[in-house]
Amino acid sequence: MDTPTYDRIGKGYSKYRRADSRIVDFLIGLLALPEGSIIAEIGAGTGNYTREMAGRGYFMKAIEPSAIMRDQAQDHKNIEWIPGVAEDIPLHNNSVDAVINIMSFHHFTSPEKAFSEMARICRSGPIVLFTFDPRLIARPWIADYFPKVWDITFLVFPPLAEVEESIAMKVKRTVTSHVFELPHDFQDLFVAAGWRRPELFLDPQVRACTSIFALSDQNEINEGVQKLKEDLDNGDWRKKNGWLLSLDRFDVGFRFVCAAAKSVSMEG
Repeated sequence: MDTPTYDRIGKGYSKYRRADSRIVDFLIGLLALPEGSIIAEIGAGTGNYTREMAGRGYFMKAIEPSAIMRDQAQDHKNIEWIPGVAEDIPLHNNSVDAVINIMSFHHFTSPEKAFSEMARICRSGPIVLFTFDPRLIARPWIADYFPKVWDITFLVFPPLAEVEESIAMKVKRTVTSHVFELPHDFQDLFVAAGWRRPELFLDPQVRACTSIFALSDQNEINEGVQKLKEDLDNGDWRKKNGWLLSLDRFDVGFRFVCAAAKSVSMEG
Protein backbone atom coordinates (compact mmCIF):
# COMPACT_ATOMS: atom_id res chain seq x y z
CA MET A 1 0.00 0.00 0.00
CA ASP A 2 1.29 3.51 -0.83
CA THR A 3 2.23 5.78 2.03
CA PRO A 4 -0.97 7.60 3.04
CA THR A 5 -0.99 11.23 1.89
CA TYR A 6 -1.42 12.55 5.41
CA ASP A 7 1.55 10.58 6.70
CA ARG A 8 3.46 13.13 4.60
CA ILE A 9 1.50 16.32 5.26
CA GLY A 10 -0.68 15.62 8.29
CA LYS A 11 1.47 16.99 11.12
CA GLY A 12 -0.39 19.78 12.89
CA TYR A 13 -3.56 18.98 10.97
CA SER A 14 -5.84 18.95 14.00
CA LYS A 15 -5.00 22.57 14.90
CA TYR A 16 -6.49 24.02 11.73
CA ARG A 17 -8.93 21.38 10.55
CA ARG A 18 -11.52 21.63 13.32
CA ALA A 19 -14.98 20.18 12.96
CA ASP A 20 -17.69 22.70 12.16
CA SER A 21 -20.93 22.07 14.04
CA ARG A 22 -23.01 23.08 11.03
CA ILE A 23 -21.60 20.19 9.03
CA VAL A 24 -22.44 17.87 11.93
CA ASP A 25 -25.99 19.22 12.17
CA PHE A 26 -26.59 18.75 8.44
CA LEU A 27 -25.07 15.28 8.53
CA ILE A 28 -27.19 14.12 11.46
CA GLY A 29 -30.29 15.38 9.67
CA LEU A 30 -29.47 13.28 6.62
CA LEU A 31 -28.66 10.18 8.67
CA ALA A 32 -31.92 10.36 10.63
CA LEU A 33 -30.66 7.79 13.14
CA PRO A 34 -31.24 7.64 16.91
CA GLU A 35 -28.48 8.11 19.46
CA GLY A 36 -26.67 4.87 20.14
CA SER A 37 -26.46 3.95 16.45
CA ILE A 38 -23.14 2.55 15.20
CA ILE A 39 -21.55 4.67 12.47
CA ALA A 40 -18.37 3.98 10.50
CA GLU A 41 -16.41 7.01 9.36
CA ILE A 42 -14.15 6.13 6.46
CA GLY A 43 -11.05 8.30 6.21
CA ALA A 44 -11.57 9.73 9.68
CA GLY A 45 -8.32 11.72 9.74
CA THR A 46 -7.57 13.03 13.22
CA GLY A 47 -11.14 12.39 14.30
CA ASN A 48 -12.42 15.96 14.34
CA TYR A 49 -15.86 14.99 13.02
CA THR A 50 -15.69 11.57 14.65
CA ARG A 51 -15.47 13.19 18.08
CA GLU A 52 -18.34 15.54 17.34
CA MET A 53 -20.53 12.63 16.32
CA ALA A 54 -19.46 10.63 19.38
CA GLY A 55 -20.31 13.59 21.56
CA ARG A 56 -23.82 13.56 20.11
CA GLY A 57 -24.32 10.02 21.37
CA TYR A 58 -23.29 7.85 18.41
CA PHE A 59 -20.86 4.93 18.60
CA MET A 60 -18.14 5.55 16.02
CA LYS A 61 -15.85 3.18 14.13
CA ALA A 62 -13.05 5.45 12.87
CA ILE A 63 -11.24 3.95 9.87
CA GLU A 64 -8.01 5.78 8.97
CA PRO A 65 -4.85 4.55 7.16
CA SER A 66 -2.45 7.27 8.36
CA ALA A 67 -0.69 6.61 11.67
CA ILE A 68 0.26 10.29 11.92
CA MET A 69 -3.40 11.27 11.71
CA ARG A 70 -4.55 8.60 14.17
CA ASP A 71 -1.85 9.65 16.64
CA GLN A 72 -3.36 13.15 16.81
CA ALA A 73 -6.79 11.78 17.76
CA GLN A 74 -8.22 12.39 21.22
CA ASP A 75 -9.64 9.46 23.13
CA HIS A 76 -13.39 9.17 23.52
CA LYS A 77 -15.35 6.34 25.05
CA ASN A 78 -17.65 6.17 22.01
CA ILE A 79 -14.85 5.88 19.42
CA GLU A 80 -12.96 2.79 18.27
CA TRP A 81 -9.97 3.61 16.07
CA ILE A 82 -9.16 1.04 13.39
CA PRO A 83 -6.27 1.21 10.90
CA GLY A 84 -7.56 0.54 7.41
CA VAL A 85 -8.39 1.82 3.94
CA ALA A 86 -11.71 2.47 2.23
CA GLU A 87 -11.10 -0.23 -0.37
CA ASP A 88 -10.72 -2.95 2.28
CA ILE A 89 -12.63 -1.86 5.36
CA PRO A 90 -11.70 -4.06 8.36
CA LEU A 91 -15.27 -4.47 9.62
CA HIS A 92 -17.69 -7.40 9.42
CA ASN A 93 -20.61 -7.58 7.00
CA ASN A 94 -23.65 -5.57 8.06
CA SER A 95 -21.90 -4.45 11.26
CA VAL A 96 -22.82 -0.74 11.28
CA ASP A 97 -25.99 1.32 10.99
CA ALA A 98 -24.52 3.98 8.69
CA VAL A 99 -21.35 5.06 6.90
CA ILE A 100 -20.02 8.60 6.55
CA ASN A 101 -17.11 10.15 4.68
CA ILE A 102 -16.14 13.80 5.18
CA MET A 103 -13.89 15.34 2.53
CA SER A 104 -11.59 12.37 2.01
CA PHE A 105 -13.36 10.64 -0.88
CA HIS A 106 -10.85 12.19 -3.31
CA HIS A 107 -8.04 10.21 -1.65
CA PHE A 108 -9.61 6.82 -2.43
CA THR A 109 -7.52 4.75 -4.83
CA SER A 110 -10.65 2.95 -6.11
CA PRO A 111 -13.99 4.65 -5.39
CA GLU A 112 -15.88 1.67 -6.82
CA LYS A 113 -14.23 -0.75 -4.39
CA ALA A 114 -14.77 1.71 -1.55
CA PHE A 115 -18.48 2.02 -2.28
CA SER A 116 -18.82 -1.75 -2.48
CA GLU A 117 -17.12 -2.05 0.90
CA MET A 118 -19.41 0.59 2.40
CA ALA A 119 -22.42 -1.34 1.16
CA ARG A 120 -20.99 -4.58 2.57
CA ILE A 121 -20.60 -3.25 6.11
CA CYS A 122 -23.89 -1.32 5.98
CA ARG A 123 -26.52 -3.36 4.14
CA SER A 124 -29.56 -1.23 4.92
CA GLY A 125 -28.53 2.05 6.54
CA PRO A 126 -27.65 5.40 4.96
CA ILE A 127 -24.28 6.17 3.39
CA VAL A 128 -23.39 9.87 3.31
CA LEU A 129 -20.45 11.62 1.67
CA PHE A 130 -19.42 15.26 1.92
CA THR A 131 -17.52 16.24 -1.21
CA PHE A 132 -16.65 19.04 -3.62
CA ASP A 133 -17.09 19.65 -7.35
CA PRO A 134 -15.39 22.75 -8.82
CA ARG A 135 -17.49 22.42 -11.98
CA LEU A 136 -20.59 23.55 -10.10
CA ILE A 137 -19.38 27.13 -9.58
CA ALA A 138 -17.86 30.01 -11.47
CA ARG A 139 -14.08 30.44 -11.40
CA PRO A 140 -13.30 31.81 -7.91
CA TRP A 141 -10.84 34.54 -7.01
CA ILE A 142 -8.42 31.99 -5.56
CA ALA A 143 -7.72 30.87 -9.15
CA ASP A 144 -6.30 34.33 -9.91
CA TYR A 145 -3.52 33.77 -7.38
CA PHE A 146 -3.12 29.98 -7.41
CA PRO A 147 -4.27 28.92 -10.90
CA LYS A 148 -2.57 25.53 -10.84
CA VAL A 149 -4.03 24.72 -7.44
CA TRP A 150 -7.46 25.47 -8.86
CA ASP A 151 -6.69 23.36 -11.96
CA ILE A 152 -5.71 20.46 -9.71
CA THR A 153 -9.15 20.42 -8.11
CA PHE A 154 -10.63 19.36 -11.46
CA LEU A 155 -8.26 16.38 -11.52
CA VAL A 156 -8.69 15.46 -7.86
CA PHE A 157 -12.46 15.81 -7.50
CA PRO A 158 -14.64 13.93 -10.01
CA PRO A 159 -17.89 15.44 -11.34
CA LEU A 160 -20.76 15.16 -8.89
CA ALA A 161 -22.85 13.26 -11.44
CA GLU A 162 -20.15 10.57 -11.67
CA VAL A 163 -20.04 10.22 -7.89
CA GLU A 164 -23.81 9.88 -7.75
CA GLU A 165 -23.86 7.29 -10.53
CA SER A 166 -21.00 5.28 -9.04
CA ILE A 167 -22.42 5.10 -5.55
CA ALA A 168 -25.94 4.33 -6.81
CA MET A 169 -24.60 1.43 -8.85
CA LYS A 170 -22.60 -0.06 -5.98
CA VAL A 171 -24.89 0.44 -3.01
CA LYS A 172 -28.27 0.00 -4.75
CA ARG A 173 -29.96 2.86 -2.93
CA THR A 174 -31.70 6.06 -3.93
CA VAL A 175 -29.04 8.79 -4.16
CA THR A 176 -29.68 12.48 -3.61
CA SER A 177 -27.38 15.52 -3.46
CA HIS A 178 -27.74 18.47 -1.14
CA VAL A 179 -26.15 21.91 -1.44
CA PHE A 180 -24.14 23.05 1.57
CA GLU A 181 -23.41 26.77 1.44
CA LEU A 182 -20.21 27.47 3.33
CA PRO A 183 -20.56 29.93 6.25
CA HIS A 184 -18.09 32.83 6.21
CA ASP A 185 -16.69 31.76 9.60
CA PHE A 186 -16.36 28.07 8.78
CA GLN A 187 -14.06 26.33 11.28
CA ASP A 188 -12.65 23.54 9.10
CA LEU A 189 -9.95 25.38 7.17
CA PHE A 190 -9.86 23.56 3.85
CA VAL A 191 -9.25 25.69 0.76
CA ALA A 192 -12.77 27.01 0.21
CA ALA A 193 -13.09 28.10 3.85
CA GLY A 194 -11.21 31.24 2.83
CA TRP A 195 -13.79 32.43 0.29
CA ARG A 196 -14.34 35.58 2.43
CA ARG A 197 -11.06 35.41 4.39
CA PRO A 198 -8.19 35.65 1.87
CA GLU A 199 -5.71 36.34 4.66
CA LEU A 200 -5.95 32.66 5.63
CA PHE A 201 -3.87 31.74 2.60
CA LEU A 202 -0.97 33.85 3.84
CA ASP A 203 -0.46 31.38 6.72
CA PRO A 204 1.86 28.54 5.64
CA GLN A 205 0.52 26.27 8.38
CA VAL A 206 -3.03 26.64 7.06
CA ARG A 207 -1.83 25.84 3.54
CA ALA A 208 0.15 22.85 4.81
CA CYS A 209 -3.04 21.26 6.15
CA THR A 210 -4.72 21.29 2.74
CA SER A 211 -3.57 18.52 0.45
CA ILE A 212 -3.75 20.37 -2.88
CA PHE A 213 -1.64 23.22 -1.46
CA ALA A 214 0.81 20.98 0.35
CA LEU A 215 1.41 18.77 -2.69
CA SER A 216 1.69 21.59 -5.25
CA ASP A 217 4.83 23.29 -6.55
CA GLN A 218 5.84 25.51 -3.64
CA ASN A 219 7.63 28.07 -5.82
CA GLU A 220 4.37 28.75 -7.62
CA ILE A 221 2.51 28.83 -4.33
CA ASN A 222 4.97 31.37 -2.94
CA GLU A 223 4.48 33.60 -5.98
CA GLY A 224 0.72 33.49 -5.48
CA VAL A 225 1.05 34.26 -1.78
CA GLN A 226 3.21 37.30 -2.54
CA LYS A 227 0.73 38.61 -5.14
CA LEU A 228 -2.19 38.05 -2.76
CA LYS A 229 -0.39 39.90 0.04
CA GLU A 230 0.29 42.82 -2.27
CA ASP A 231 -3.35 43.00 -3.40
CA LEU A 232 -4.61 42.83 0.17
CA ASP A 233 -2.23 45.63 1.18
CA ASN A 234 -3.01 47.91 -1.79
CA GLY A 235 -6.76 47.24 -1.82
CA ASP A 236 -6.94 45.51 -5.21
CA TRP A 237 -8.39 42.32 -3.75
CA ARG A 238 -11.21 44.27 -2.11
CA LYS A 239 -11.93 46.24 -5.30
CA LYS A 240 -12.42 43.01 -7.25
CA ASN A 241 -13.97 40.80 -4.58
CA GLY A 242 -15.37 43.09 -1.91
CA TRP A 243 -18.93 42.06 -2.79
CA LEU A 244 -18.24 38.77 -1.00
CA LEU A 245 -17.80 40.58 2.31
CA SER A 246 -21.54 41.24 2.55
CA LEU A 247 -22.43 37.54 2.35
CA ASP A 248 -22.83 35.23 5.34
CA ARG A 249 -22.91 32.03 3.29
CA PHE A 250 -21.81 31.16 -0.22
CA ASP A 251 -22.13 28.17 -2.53
CA VAL A 252 -18.55 27.21 -3.33
CA GLY A 253 -19.32 23.76 -4.73
CA PHE A 254 -19.73 21.56 -1.65
CA ARG A 255 -22.36 18.86 -1.62
CA PHE A 256 -23.63 16.12 0.63
CA VAL A 257 -24.34 12.94 -1.32
CA CYS A 258 -26.78 10.69 0.50
CA ALA A 259 -27.49 7.09 -0.43
CA ALA A 260 -30.75 6.63 1.48
CA ALA A 261 -31.42 3.68 3.72
CA LYS A 262 -33.17 0.72 2.15
CA SER A 263 -36.71 0.14 3.27
CA VAL A 264 -36.92 -2.84 5.57
CA SER A 265 -39.51 -5.49 4.70
CA MET A 266 -41.94 -6.29 7.50
CA GLU A 267 -42.98 -9.60 5.96
CA GLY A 268 -42.21 -12.82 7.81
